[in-house]
Amino acid sequence: MSTARSVPTHPATDYRTAVTDGMATEAGFELGFRTLDSEVRDRQLPVEGDLPAWLTGSLVRNGPAKFEVDGDRVGHWFDGLAMLHRFDFDGTGGGDEIRYTNRFLRSETYRRAIEEGVLDGQFATGDGGYLQRVRQLLFGDPTDNCNVHVCRVADELVAMTEVPRYLSVDPHTLDTRGEFHFSDDLGGHINCAHVIPDPHRGETVGLLTTFGRPSEYELYRLPDESTSRERIGSVEADAPAYLHSFALTERYVVLTEHPFVTTPASFLLPGGEGFVDHYDWEPERGTAFHVLDRATGERVATAETEAFFVFHGVNAFDRPAGGSDRNGSARDPDEVVVDLVTYPDADVVGGLYLTDAADWFESGADGHLQRFAVGLDDGDVTSESLYRGCELPRVAREDRTREYRYAYAQGAADPDGNHVVKVDVETGESWRWEESGSFAEEPVFVRAPDAERPSDRGVVLVTVLNTTGERTDLLVLDGETLDERARAPLPHPVPFGFHGRYFPEW
Repeated sequence: MSTARSVPTHPATDYRTAVTDGMATEAGFELGFRTLDSEVRDRQLPVEGDLPAWLTGSLVRNGPAKFEVDGDRVGHWFDGLAMLHRFDFDGTGGGDEIRYTNRFLRSETYRRAIEEGVLDGQFATGDGGYLQRVRQLLFGDPTDNCNVHVCRVADELVAMTEVPRYLSVDPHTLDTRGEFHFSDDLGGHINCAHVIPDPHRGETVGLLTTFGRPSEYELYRLPDESTSRERIGSVEADAPAYLHSFALTERYVVLTEHPFVTTPASFLLPGGEGFVDHYDWEPERGTAFHVLDRATGERVATAETEAFFVFHGVNAFDRPAGGSDRNGSARDPDEVVVDLVTYPDADVVGGLYLTDAADWFESGADGHLQRFAVGLDDGDVTSESLYRGCELPRVAREDRTREYRYAYAQGAADPDGNHVVKVDVETGESWRWEESGSFAEEPVFVRAPDAERPSDRGVVLVTVLNTTGERTDLLVLDGETLDERARAPLPHPVPFGFHGRYFPEW
């Protein structure tokens, strides 16, 4: 039975493999790391419940779906071959209809895997060819297995990964059109797939990391309806960090430089199997917030604090002098507020190797939603806890770069599933949806078109691995209460994915 309720901070995970008739059976979550080979086109899904008439766009999700080739299995979750999933909502005429399509990205990586039985080295899977991998990374032949995220560039749907290779996809059929190229000369060796579309400015902001002497993080803007990126500014790095995301306010870009770092030369050394094995956790470096002016590219502040690791930011905004925070304390003058899901170290990266997945689920490894206030004049950094036990956070599209009220996230696992959590970042109150045997993925909140910020009136779209039914369900939850409003069972179980976006225009 599913539930939604207001709850206190969530306890640590305590997942255990089930035992039946004296023999250990496969833990339910392992269904999420099983290859999905089947593809369907424009399949009408049965809908239990009702959908709002204004929900007429599509949700497109990206993630790994194939983990084995000719008997060889990839080493890390991040290295599965990319598959896109599209959920098309048709609210016209009062009909409750969802049509579903899923397609593998027909990348060169996919072609080599299927036709030649070759698994190219990627995030953490490789064949020991160190010189080959560094040449791929530094000299322009990295993987095109774009399995992390999707974004709109002009009129194209583009799939992205952590290196600067991009694939263009038909937004309706999900057929791969071919490699996508920006019409500019910006380059880099590492791509941040978490670009941030800013609806208030009509542009998307992104990040590239370039290895060299010195290495640097380079920020760019991409105007809506353009394919040409424009450089904002850069920050030099003696040992560049693995930056999976960054933060954006109305006036500033904020880089959270944690101490999970590398040097280009390390890719030439023996040891390690994949890209991520050449990064080291060096906590003595601490974590730094670099704040750059979006208009000029000037770095206006660098503020340092104790070491922590982060995959995903939630949101960020500017906070002027005066006033008080939600605990009643006086606000520091001229600061940026950055909400992040943090970890005490980078062990979470290693925990996502497929051989270690069970231990990771048992360990209670979960993210900590924290709010950091970074003083622009004095460089002071203060933090407060908002919620423990979550990942894959999202806010409403209209709330990006602005002070906001509600965040939605995937909750840490319980013994037989996890949960969806909604957090009021002003009061600290939280709600959650949960169901025995179900593992929710990234929740996407879509605000009702007639609701104004910071309203939570709308729906939460979330795919849920239903281990009891051995399938995935698309759930439509009420944005205010997290009560289940509608459910659409898929014809198959979908492996755990990464990220997606709701496109009202598609």
